[in-house]
Amino acid sequence: MSSSAPVFGVSPGTVPVFHGSDLKVVDRRVRITELVLRCVIFGLGVLAAALVGFDVQVKKIFSIEKKAQFTDMKALVFLVIANVIVATYSLLQGLRCVVSMLRGNLLFSKPLAWAIFSGDQMMAYLTFVAVAAAGQSAVFAELGQPELQWMKICNMYDKFCTQVGEGVASSLIVSLSMVTLSCISAFNLFRLYGDNKGKSNGRW
Repeated sequence: MSSSAPVFGVSPGTVPVFHGSDLKVVDRRVRITELVLRCVIFGLGVLAAALVGFDVQVKKIFSIEKKAQFTDMKALVFLVIANVIVATYSLLQGLRCVVSMLRGNLLFSKPLAWAIFSGDQMMAYLTFVAVAAAGQSAVFAELGQPELQWMKICNMYDKFCTQVGEGVASSLIVSLSMVTLSCISAFNLFRLYGDNKGKSNGRW
């Protein structure tokens, strides 16, 4: 009988606690995922802005120096600005996540959830549009546009185009990460309206 005591000696009161801890584990995993994504977006956003913004190549053509830089294309200017905005936004939201995780009992209210959801949606659209515009410009620079008499710029400024390509690739990862974050913020928002909001006490 003594050997079976550890098996059957579990108090029924531990069952609700077990379920409550499960909810906390899920919440914690979501919070960690959000924090990691925001850190990734911040890092890659800064990297993309730096790669494109500081990309300069000078070529001598018939003793005349011609410089290629991101300000020559409006799409690249837009890409740099978009990445700076998204990186700054992600830094602020990342700090909010850290404070939330440290405090543990910070109330995640509906107005705050709506604000985060709306912000994430806008950032996702902003990065998507910026990447699409920069990608189109990159194609024109690589292949040219004979109908409009646009030459293949990348034939002359290969280093410039390579670095811009790296910046666009980083921006694409930023955009995809923002889309994922938008899904997470949508989950955080709409679960406040669910039947189980009382179980999680609306806490974040």
